[in-house]
Amino acid sequence: MNKPSKKPGDAVISTPKPNVDGFDETAWMDEGLLFNAFGAALRRRFGGRIQRVSIDAGFTCPNVDGAVTRGGCNFCDNRSFSPSRRVRLASVLEQLNRGITSVRARYNKVAGFIAYLQPATNTYGPLDQLETLYRAALDVSPDVVGLAIGTRPDCVPDEVLDLIDALAQQHYVSLEYGMQSIHDRSLDWMNRGHYHASMVDAMRRSRGRRFETCAHVILGIPGEDHADMMATADQIGPLGVDAVKLHNLYAVRGTPLGDQVLAGDVQMLDRQGYVSAVVDFLERIPSRVIVERVSGDAPPDFLIEPRWCLEKSALRLEIENEFKRRGTRQGDRYVAGAYQVTEHGQDAEHTVAADQTPAAIRQRIGQSRTLPVLKF
Repeated sequence: MNKPSKKPGDAVISTPKPNVDGFDETAWMDEGLLFNAFGAALRRRFGGRIQRVSIDAGFTCPNVDGAVTRGGCNFCDNRSFSPSRRVRLASVLEQLNRGITSVRARYNKVAGFIAYLQPATNTYGPLDQLETLYRAALDVSPDVVGLAIGTRPDCVPDEVLDLIDALAQQHYVSLEYGMQSIHDRSLDWMNRGHYHASMVDAMRRSRGRRFETCAHVILGIPGEDHADMMATADQIGPLGVDAVKLHNLYAVRGTPLGDQVLAGDVQMLDRQGYVSAVVDFLERIPSRVIVERVSGDAPPDFLIEPRWCLEKSALRLEIENEFKRRGTRQGDRYVAGAYQVTEHGQDAEHTVAADQTPAAIRQRIGQSRTLPVLKF
């Protein structure tokens, strides 16, 4: 496809920061892997198997509570994304200890755990409460080696980034941005309540800090063709994210998307189409970028379509086999400097200046209240 032309005001993100701990970001190549897999990267960093343990802090989202819109993302039912939303909300200590016990029962050898604030928007709260929550998660046990924070790119004012950066001085911290797509029309379809310019702004202010950044991307969005998905892939390098999570779009019960799929109004990407899109995507991103996930799924009782996403191990094997069939690996089609960061999602003129976090989001972050998991 044609390279996007650089427009006045388009951002050029700096080269990704070197790993100050001596961690070799391309060691996966010497190990014979086909892409920079997350599990292997954690083993190299920490010296053993590392598992994530999900935490639900009871956050909401600004497209749920009315700060930017209402209704939430059209695909979202947090009960399907996180086990913690399917049980009674418990304290951070209880959730982590319960998760650690469960993981140890499943795996023989685990070197440590990453506390993962997963459901909803986990920077969308009062700053003092965020600090208490983050430190509580990190201090639960010496076995907790780091923290992962799921959020939206429009919910990270500078003071939140400063807090996370301070934590990253002594701990492994990953900030996960729900980018989803660079195309503003797709973000509108999802009812995200923000545009891609928010992701550009968030990354501009995140780069050069001590925490890692991860971009969540959905493949198979209605209205996006293969070229659209690859346009999103081509922005991963220029944005400078440290990691990506790829998700197939899936529909769960009790959501607007689920209703559309049941009515026959929306079709999910087929299995082979998804496998091909993943490999195409990974070929176009830098080899240094860690691939934290290559598919997503939901509990069978919640999931409508596609049912094939429940076969995670088989799906990953098919992705690896497609790489082998092509004789390629991650980064083979990436050319440094070939693309500039687009501020406009290539299909809109919505721009965001540095740290122009929406006023309503700033107001809610500044409100004095106690997060549910800190009331125990």
